Amino acid sequence: MSSPNAPSLSVDSPAPRKYDAWTLFLVVWLIVVNAAILAISVVQGDSLVGIGAALTGVTFVVLCGMGKTSSYFFGLVNIILYAIVAWKAKYYGDFMLNVLYYLPTNVAGWFMWRKSMDAETGTVCKRRLTLKNNLFLAALCVVCVCVYGLFLKKVGGNLPFVDSVTTVLSVFGQFLLIKRYIEHWIIWIVVDVVSVVMWVYALNTEGESVATLLMWIVFTMNGFIMFFKWRCDMKQQK
Repeated sequence: MSSPNAPSLSVDSPAPRKYDAWTLFLVVWLIVVNAAILAISVVQGDSLVGIGAALTGVTFVVLCGMGKTSSYFFGLVNIILYAIVAWKAKYYGDFMLNVLYYLPTNVAGWFMWRKSMDAETGTVCKRRLTLKNNLFLAALCVVCVCVYGLFLKKVGGNLPFVDSVTTVLSVFGQFLLIKRYIEHWIIWIVVDVVSVVMWVYALNTEGESVATLLMWIVFTMNGFIMFFKWRCDMKQQK
């Protein structure tokens, strides 16, 4: 029988925090990719606007993957800077997407995430779509891409249907993001791959931003990483 004066284990002692391994990896990932983009962009003589858009964009998607509301601050800066870069490259779909859609939904997303935080982990709670909703979303995306592509072609935009794919899918991806659905990472991966093609073309034909191309390459890699992270997070939530 234990002595009444013996120290006991406190039931109120803090439990080990979840996702420590993920957090350490993502912090290192954020530092490494930002340093690489900055170094390469400076050597290539990229513009300050392009570099700023790339660095804030990468910071946004990594913090977003970590489920942090602070991601939306970096998202706001990225929206403004990237809109300038897209306008210069005549990617009018990307420009309109950022100014007319990302700007207001970025603010809305911050408020919505604040209402859906996991108090234990300090990150946003995640969820997934049903199969029926996924099929409906896929069909709607195809229709919207075709219609918007025809519009961009009429106004003289570069690569109108490719631009339409990134723009339309980004609209749905942003909506799923602020609603906390894991499927938004799948959409972003498609957008990122197509955007890499767009900016390779812009770089080769018009000498556009190296930093922007690097940003989209990192976005692609980050999309895969964050999809699996959110899956792990959802298993922990259950």
